[in-house]
Amino acid sequence: MTISDQINADFMEAYKAKDGAKSSALRMLKNAIKNAEIEKRSPLDDTETIKLLRKELKSREEATADYNKGGRGEMAEKEENEAKLISTYLPAEMSDEDIKKIIESTASEQNISSISDFGKLMSALMPKVTGKADGSRVSALAREYLNNA
Repeated sequence: MTISDQINADFMEAYKAKDGAKSSALRMLKNAIKNAEIEKRSPLDDTETIKLLRKELKSREEATADYNKGGRGEMAEKEENEAKLISTYLPAEMSDEDIKKIIESTASEQNISSISDFGKLMSALMPKVTGKADGSRVSALAREYLNNA
């Protein structure tokens, strides 16, 4: 069962159980996936769905921070609950230690040892970690590795 199918099944379950908050959040995810499929003109595979879900999760996290900053606790809580729901459909992220091991092995394979080769390192790293780790985390750890090399 694909992630998209799981979201659809969970939506129907929440809708039948009259769980308004959960069905609303899942409806939003279904619509985001449908819009991406329309734009692409073909169904999304799991990798593309994960990428879309990460984008939606990031959006919810930013909204939560903005609402907290603005003193709108109830809206922040709603966004936070949606973020938790979205994260249940995402695979577990790689740990920093795992990312560092991949960075070290990739850097040695590519003979990269200075910060001037950062772009080369990132272009070699991203295919290995796409969908498994956040790009900004990988970038920060790669920068740290090259600065200490």
